[in-house]
Amino acid sequence: MKKSLILLALVLFAASCGTGTKKEKWIQLFNGKDLTGWDIKIKGYEMNNNFKNIFRVEDGLLKVRYEGFDKFNNEFGHIFYNEPFSHYKLRIEYRFVGEQVPGGPSWAFRNSGVMLHSQSAASMLQDQDFPVSIEAQFLGGDGVAERTTSNVCTPGTHIVMNGELITRHCNNSKSKTYHGDVWVTAEFVVLGDSVIHHIIEGDTVITYNKPQVGGAHEGYPVPEGTLLKEGYICLQAESHPVDFRKVEILKLK
Repeated sequence: MKKSLILLALVLFAASCGTGTKKEKWIQLFNGKDLTGWDIKIKGYEMNNNFKNIFRVEDGLLKVRYEGFDKFNNEFGHIFYNEPFSHYKLRIEYRFVGEQVPGGPSWAFRNSGVMLHSQSAASMLQDQDFPVSIEAQFLGGDGVAERTTSNVCTPGTHIVMNGELITRHCNNSKSKTYHGDVWVTAEFVVLGDSVIHHIIEGDTVITYNKPQVGGAHEGYPVPEGTLLKEGYICLQAESHPVDFRKVEILKLK
């Protein structure tokens, strides 16, 4: 009898801890109406100078657009959510649209991304191209060639993969190619300075560890090798129009 009561108690305890008993509390970083909560930094301009309205909200979408440009002149842009995060799950829905602005570099064709563990917008230099961060790179296909998305790039940072310190700038994921103006769901599980997983349409496509400062610009105040335990989340504008219709986060303990 005693053993049966203990077994029953264990079963009831396990049931009370089941995943269906607690609703996940996702926070909408993009409210679908305006850019409340976000800061903008475009190369060559002071913070929150939204040069030529690159970032805007229309039709419930956060859009990157270049109608006001005759020619792109390396005005790389980033829009930062104004709160840092450490342990979280991030979900973003994105799509590439239209044509790249004239003057955009060839590598930036259907190219955007989200920066994880980024430095703040306020701490960027006025002429700095990209924030010191871990970039989850979004790439769209050209209709012909294979081109993976949710790769990892490392502006001013390094990562560890399979126990090896990786200093090359970009490392490809194992995702499929997404051609055309299709919506893609990208998720990221970020556990401080421990591990980061990239997930595309439910499939884990790359995993790495120990994000850290490495190869940052001269004068960057954080020492080389410092592990990145937290930072800001920002979306990129690199010369190709892109839409974001969902940016939401689930904080993890």
